[in-house]
Amino acid sequence: MAKLGKDELIKAVEEMSVLELSEVVKALEEKFGVSAQAAPASNAAVASDATSDAGEQEPVEEQTVFNVVIASGGANKIAVIKALRELVPTLGLADAKGLVDSAPKEVMTAVNKKTAEEAKAKLTTAGATVELK
Repeated sequence: MAKLGKDELIKAVEEMSVLELSEVVKALEEKFGVSAQAAPASNAAVASDATSDAGEQEPVEEQTVFNVVIASGGANKIAVIKALRELVPTLGLADAKGLVDSAPKEVMTAVNKKTAEEAKAKLTTAGATVELK
């Protein structure tokens, strides 16, 4: 099997649907025994636990990575599907419809706060109920 270069791998990922990417993530999690959902304990979190015993509180770090989840497609599913396809251009019509119909479903994984909030606003305007996790 030929080894893919970085550029070829990125191009292949760009051409995948959200469902295909989800399957790849699951396969990688199983293969390497890791989880894309759970963040590793940082030194600050460990330090916070240690100092909380001493009565001192460290500031809690603000969440910077979010998953966008459609909790409900709402009454106007066509508008939600259209908005979803604008947010995820690689998503086909059938895949977008499947995600909306099978809500609650994760539609964007590990995106920054600004992207997550923009996606939530767009999907909510279209009629969906959206959660950021």
